[in-house]
Amino acid sequence: MTIPILSTKLYIPPPRTTMVLRSRLTERLSEGLHRKLTLVSASAGFGKTTLVSEWLAGCKRPAAWLSLDEGDNDPARFLTYLLAALQTIGANIGEGVFGALQSPQPPAIESVLTVLLNEITTLSDPFILVLDDYHLIETKSIDHALAFLLDNLPPQMHLVIATRKDPRLPMARMRVRDQLTELRVADLRFTHSEAAEFLNKVMALDLSSEEIARLETRTEGWIAGLQLAAVSMQGHKDAVGFIETFTGSHRFVLDYLVEEVLQQQSEIVQSFLLCTSILDRICGPLCDAVLQLSPLTSGQETLEDIERANLFIIPLDNERRWYRYHHLFADLLRRRLDRSTAADLHLRASVWYEQNGLEIEAFHHAVAAGDVERAACLTEGDMIPLHFRGAVSPVLNWLSSLPKTVLDTRPSLRVIYASALLMVGQLTGIEQQLQATESSLQGIEPDEKVRDIIGHIASIRATVAVSQHQVETILVQSHRALEYLHPGNLPIRTATTWTLGYAYQLQGDRAAASSAFTEALSISQMIGHVIITIMATLGLGNIQEAENQLYVAVETYRRVLKLAGDPPQPVACEAHLGLARIFYEWNDLDAAKHHGQQSVQLARHLEHTDRVVAGEVFLARLELARGEVSGASAILAKADHFARQHNFVNQMPHVAAAYVLALLQQGNLAAAAHLAQKHELHSSKARVHLAQGDTTAALAVLEPLRGQVEAKGWEDERLKVMVLQAVALHAHGEKLKAAQILVDALTIAKPGGFIRIFVDEGIPMYRLLWDLATHPFMSDYIGKLLAEFDAEELKSEDESDKRLAQTPKPLIEPLSGRELEVLQLIAQGLSNREISERLFLALSTVKGHNRNIFDKMQVGRRTEAVALARKLGLL
Repeated sequence: MTIPILSTKLYIPPPRTTMVLRSRLTERLSEGLHRKLTLVSASAGFGKTTLVSEWLAGCKRPAAWLSLDEGDNDPARFLTYLLAALQTIGANIGEGVFGALQSPQPPAIESVLTVLLNEITTLSDPFILVLDDYHLIETKSIDHALAFLLDNLPPQMHLVIATRKDPRLPMARMRVRDQLTELRVADLRFTHSEAAEFLNKVMALDLSSEEIARLETRTEGWIAGLQLAAVSMQGHKDAVGFIETFTGSHRFVLDYLVEEVLQQQSEIVQSFLLCTSILDRICGPLCDAVLQLSPLTSGQETLEDIERANLFIIPLDNERRWYRYHHLFADLLRRRLDRSTAADLHLRASVWYEQNGLEIEAFHHAVAAGDVERAACLTEGDMIPLHFRGAVSPVLNWLSSLPKTVLDTRPSLRVIYASALLMVGQLTGIEQQLQATESSLQGIEPDEKVRDIIGHIASIRATVAVSQHQVETILVQSHRALEYLHPGNLPIRTATTWTLGYAYQLQGDRAAASSAFTEALSISQMIGHVIITIMATLGLGNIQEAENQLYVAVETYRRVLKLAGDPPQPVACEAHLGLARIFYEWNDLDAAKHHGQQSVQLARHLEHTDRVVAGEVFLARLELARGEVSGASAILAKADHFARQHNFVNQMPHVAAAYVLALLQQGNLAAAAHLAQKHELHSSKARVHLAQGDTTAALAVLEPLRGQVEAKGWEDERLKVMVLQAVALHAHGEKLKAAQILVDALTIAKPGGFIRIFVDEGIPMYRLLWDLATHPFMSDYIGKLLAEFDAEELKSEDESDKRLAQTPKPLIEPLSGRELEVLQLIAQGLSNREISERLFLALSTVKGHNRNIFDKMQVGRRTEAVALARKLGLL
């Protein structure tokens, strides 16, 4: 039977029968609902949880409850439970985010909270969220996230925090702004009347007013102390004597009373309490397995008996299936438990959790049991290793705690260690672990398991090389990995197939890359390897974009974003960058900027990657397209510094190419020429030559470059060279050849809806397209491009270009060949009859051509038609 572990954290505790309703405090809680935060802060045993639960029982607002423990210091785990708690208020809150949080590289915590806040604002009814035992949270990023949540808290939400110590939140500021209600030790202490009601009515002790006052004085209103004292006094004949001896600090008193409580229980109950104290959360079947109880003894019945006896056990759901002990009570029980006995109990708990499909919890207990082999087996998993399923931090923490001698004798653990380091981007420690593994394998017969370890080592090295774009290393290590890996090790083999695809892509062998990505995608989907599914889909999107299949690529990139969740995993930065490039090409600059900024923002969450530089280079090009040269230069300066600082050599040519465009816009031809020559940027060299007026040199660069990219089958680069070649030929005076190449380029570009590749060439391309506008070939596509030019409001330093930029809008429909002939004769001053005789046409036909010409040119007279035709270059 599998019991969902999430259900044990999400509950609203019912009012405890051992406590009394404290109206003076519940009224204060209700009065503070107009503020953002209620803080219930006091040391252990002051009834914080009980008070809040009693208040909620009588409160009309719905409430979500999250009970925290030390394991919730992992941000992804914290967010997962937070989302589950909020879904008890609104079933659709956080829908789609859970998948992203289970990934190896979860999204930023504030990104998740932003999504939640937006969804909470759509709720119509106010509600309360309770975070209980927040003092167990030590992770600063969670504190920062909670501060972010409070700063942006929707009015329908009220937050309650119960904690033993003040959280690291901006409480001083909240006090000044009247956004905080506080209940502290002085507020939570039992008054005399409350102590009397509790001791006599709830615990049925029948103490005198004097005895109650003395006990209250000795405990200073400490609720746990009163409860411990009351439990110990049940059946105690000398109440006065007991109270007299009830002295000491809280810690010593607690130690003493626990002993008194335990000693008054039966041996069976004592054993049950001690043995189940190793469990953070307790249920009947788990107790049966851990204690190996006989069929005649029920762990569930014992738990219910303990609850009725007020032995510091708290139900975690309304069905009374899951419980937990009071934290201090559990801590003291564990101290009394023999270490060897505890190890056996942890081991049994691990087995039970594994059998119920809760491998992460099984791993935690295997670690607590000190069973390295079992923990290692759970880490490796049957299909997908544990650190691939959202447990990177606990696996890495365990491995880092193991002594070197243990790791040296278990090579598989060192490989897992290296793999986990790779998952969190700690590249510097990976090779050390791999080399240590190889040293430990020396002299060992390479059986099936050893060969698989060798293959895993090679796969990790191939993946590290991917982040550094080292083609040869990727190829060598990937082929070695596939040679050694066990055929059944599908997760690592699939990851290796993807690294091969990436190497082929870097080599420019797009067909081989596409085949590898397709294979990796198919297998990763079959085995549920989400991260490789994302990476392989991304690879296919890159190939589609490179093949000029822009519409197909957009759908592929959007599929990646869906797989990555909302908010997306950082790896989705590449999908956003692909979408940015395509929307830019479609001249949707606003959408392009949005995706470009998203790409950079997500890339910043990745370590040791050049994706930030790639995103910033794109944003700089976008600024250049808008005419913001200074802004583009500033972005490029920052990107260049970052690339040099981290030795991202692959990005330096891209930075330089964007710099050349900026320098050309500034008219700094010498600097542009130097940069293009330094980085061997062939297209940039051609642009510099064109700017210098040396069309011969430009063509000398472009013609062999076109041959090279065509030989490689690079469709995207071919289109870019052809467009630039057409501009160069037109400037060189070879207008017919320029037109022919441009027609070929338009044929390639139209299916993908390319726009910016033409618009970015400016006035020269504008002239070229107008030369083709008089022909029926793709008149709709050419007309669209000319309209985009018109909307671009082209600017040029050359006065003639400025006048051309002011050219009237293009014709609503191109003139036919016969209409152009008639227009030319009109411009020569011939009458309609003279035109009919010259062209051997009926007079009525000539008049019909006149009407068509005037309609298309939107003019009313011959003189207007001739003047407009001259401006448009039709004459």
